[in-house]
Amino acid sequence: MSTVNLRAPEVQVREIRLGSITGFEGTAAGLVGCARRGTLADSSRSFSQCLGCSTSNAACTLVLIQDAAVISHGPVGCSACFHGYEFVYRVNGVNRGLEKTTQRKIFSTNLEEKDMVYGGNQKLAESIREVYARTKARVIFVITTCSSGIIGDDVENVTNEAEEELGIPVVAVFCEGFKSKIWTSGFDAGYHGIARKLIKPPVKKQDDMVNVVNFWGADIFKDLFGRLGLRPNYLTPFSTLEQIEHSSEAVATIQICATLGSYLGAALEQGYGVPEIKVSAPYGIPQTERWFRELGTMTGREAEVEVLLKEEREAWLPRIGELREKLKGKTAYVTAGASHGHSLIAILRELGLEVRGAAIFHHDPLYDNGSVEADALSNTVRDYGDVPNYNVCNKQEYELVNILSKSKPDILLARHGGMTLWGGKLGIPSLLIGDEHFGMGYKGLVNYGERILDAIENNEFVTNLARHAINPYTKWWLEQNPYTFLGDNTNVRNY
Repeated sequence: MSTVNLRAPEVQVREIRLGSITGFEGTAAGLVGCARRGTLADSSRSFSQCLGCSTSNAACTLVLIQDAAVISHGPVGCSACFHGYEFVYRVNGVNRGLEKTTQRKIFSTNLEEKDMVYGGNQKLAESIREVYARTKARVIFVITTCSSGIIGDDVENVTNEAEEELGIPVVAVFCEGFKSKIWTSGFDAGYHGIARKLIKPPVKKQDDMVNVVNFWGADIFKDLFGRLGLRPNYLTPFSTLEQIEHSSEAVATIQICATLGSYLGAALEQGYGVPEIKVSAPYGIPQTERWFRELGTMTGREAEVEVLLKEEREAWLPRIGELREKLKGKTAYVTAGASHGHSLIAILRELGLEVRGAAIFHHDPLYDNGSVEADALSNTVRDYGDVPNYNVCNKQEYELVNILSKSKPDILLARHGGMTLWGGKLGIPSLLIGDEHFGMGYKGLVNYGERILDAIENNEFVTNLARHAINPYTKWWLEQNPYTFLGDNTNVRNY
């Protein structure tokens, strides 16, 4: 049964739509087995330190569209996290090949106490007109917040009326933070709005164009796809409205992280007939070869793919072997979002490191495409074996600090800012790489291997930091089982 309904103004959150969870302790293979048997159950925490907000993730899919403006409909504080996207756009836009980066257009309706009493519909309507007058944006997105959701503002009707008045798409994106414990529901909300209002039916199929749903990684696909007679259409960071409108004409859709892109991939396939590559992304050698061969089959370029893989093996396997030898016996721990976190585990295992555990922010038993082949954790377990001490947690840093202080890995690999701090305070070399394309394919293994080796061998800073850092967590907590507050605590292990 399809989980994509583009007639509905908002998308269901992942807990309801996919059965996703934020609480689990065990092994990676055990988690995969529960998901495949249909016995996956969420474990709640009696103490929760923090949560990510899906509003920020919705903004991630929208703010970096070149000719768009974004309005946060709520108190001004709800848009405070958006400022970082200006930096991302300026810096990473150059790596993506943009000739000129322009200032991002981010606004807030600044709901105040009186608006919470009397409603914010009129203020929103006036804000949309003002934003259009100032920016002449080709599309305006309105992101909802907890405040506008609680008071029940009719955002859908206001945006539809504004769209008729201004003659441009005005898109309501429903992503109130209180709806979901899984912050990646915000990705789905953003892409639901895009698929519902911006993508047009195909006029003529473009047999050399492949949609790439990603964050903001460097433009590696121009070269890789060029060698196959293909070209990338990046969605949505740094894209234009025109690129989005014509994404229905692509020959296929890929996503670098299924947590991010599976909803848009499914929407393009189910709504517009663009097939999605359902095998998980090319991190680690087995998955790289499966992924490129699937791309070759889908685009009719099987022979070209085999040539490319042969060239990549010849170019990079010798250096990969050298790195494996140097990293033999080293240990690692991973903390990241779901699908990309699974990919980081594959990279580490491919390089010969022992993964002592992982703290992954949520788990989806299946994505919107319904394909088991898309399950990156299942693929990683199949290719490299089980991962012990596998923790599903929505950024519960108190659990992470407890685990790291006990497991003491040689390196901590993180995906999100702020998480590497804890490794550093404990004297553990920590590595955060924001470019999700950095680890892809054969060359990606070399990229990561060299950075990991460099971080481990140059550990003076974190060694000195650990001597002077003050740990906010008490000795009592660090002596407890890290999963003391998770569920009924009957399935936790002793370290």
